[in-house]
Amino acid sequence: MKRLSGLFILIGSPAFAAGDSFFSLFNTDFVVVLAFIVLVGVFIYFKVPGLLMGMLDQRAEGIRSDLDEARALREEAQTILASYERKQREVAEQSDRIIAQAREEAQLAAEQARADLEASIVRRVAAATDQIASAEASAVREVRDRAVSIAVDVAAQVIASKTSAAEANKLIDAAIADVETRLH
Repeated sequence: MKRLSGLFILIGSPAFAAGDSFFSLFNTDFVVVLAFIVLVGVFIYFKVPGLLMGMLDQRAEGIRSDLDEARALREEAQTILASYERKQREVAEQSDRIIAQAREEAQLAAEQARADLEASIVRRVAAATDQIASAEASAVREVRDRAVSIAVDVAAQVIASKTSAAEANKLIDAAIADVETRLH
């Protein structure tokens, strides 16, 4: 039925109204229509539209799988990026903590060095003061010993020149007694 209706449509075309025979092989319009119909028939017979649709479906499925894979890769990349950003933040925080700790340790070390330096200066000043006091005491002792020695020599000479032997013996005995009382 469909074929007959198609034939009737062709017969009722304006080409027949012109009076020239449309179904002649010398008519180019008829040859083109006939070639088109044969071509469409060959395509339908060999199921070319189904093959084309299958190929398009396969292509669409390939594109869909590529898109799914790309989405999965994108999600994985976002996960990895988030992980690296988190690690970067952790490393930055850790480096900030290390820097703060290093600053605190440097400040404590500087304060300790200052305290040690001040203690060292105090010890050196005390040692120098002790040395000066010791040298002063030594010099005073030396001067006193020298003065005593000179005084004893002068006194011995004065006493020897002015005292007799009996008086000298009395003085010696008194000095011995005086020493004995001071020692005991």
